[in-house]
Amino acid sequence: MSSSAGPEVSILIPHFRTLQLTQFCLRSLRKFTELGRIQVIVIDNGSKDASTEYLRGLSWITLLERELAAGEGVADAHSRALDLGLTQATAPYVLSMHTDTIVTSDKWLDYLLEHIEGDPQVAGVGSWKLEFKPWYRRMAKKLEPAWLMMRAGLPRRFRHHGSAKTDNHYLYLRSHCALYRSDLLRRFGLSFGDNEVAGKVIHKELLAQGFAMKFLDIHGLAMHLRHINHATMVLNPEIAGRKTGSEAERRRVRRELETLNYRGILQDASLDRV
Repeated sequence: MSSSAGPEVSILIPHFRTLQLTQFCLRSLRKFTELGRIQVIVIDNGSKDASTEYLRGLSWITLLERELAAGEGVADAHSRALDLGLTQATAPYVLSMHTDTIVTSDKWLDYLLEHIEGDPQVAGVGSWKLEFKPWYRRMAKKLEPAWLMMRAGLPRRFRHHGSAKTDNHYLYLRSHCALYRSDLLRRFGLSFGDNEVAGKVIHKELLAQGFAMKFLDIHGLAMHLRHINHATMVLNPEIAGRKTGSEAERRRVRRELETLNYRGILQDASLDRV
């Protein structure tokens, strides 16, 4: 339900040269969301192509255009884009999204908000993963703890040094779908960058301040949102590189796109208009 006081959620979406994927993302968002409830901020990382022109033509988003710094990598550009968007966010909640995160239900915003509004100690909600792996990869993940325990009992010379758990395995709300309380981000001066993957420092600092960070059930969240990992391979192969990913992976992405009616949504230009 929209509020006369302004939007409930500011949505930050970094972008770089993914025209069709961005159209699919934004048109899906438009299709399933009452615009009065959201402030959509798209941050273009120096694309300077047809995708930038497309974004300039959307009256219902706020477009911020930034230049890439010399030597700036993909991860840094993504984090700095989110930080730039954060400076323009006006809503009580801030949601980071990717262009390959697709809204699929008109209940998606209510689903996220109901998990954070009821408890002031919950500072953020979202997911670590929002994609479903093949059965054999899920089975391998389940067997991993047993393998680690068995390996720990082996003589040192048989252990693989690279398999030990490190900070790289730290679970945090990832930026493809992470909802935060805006006032807490500002109170503690938090940003998406700080030389870490976007969202990792925010997660750690809010926990350190005594707040809870809530991981949502993937099956419940997937009823409203889908993160189509590697969708760029199919919708923007000129950016991804035609050799990116296996053909089996490309087929998986195509099947998932088909289940989300991506052709119909991409053809519906009326979703670009207010």
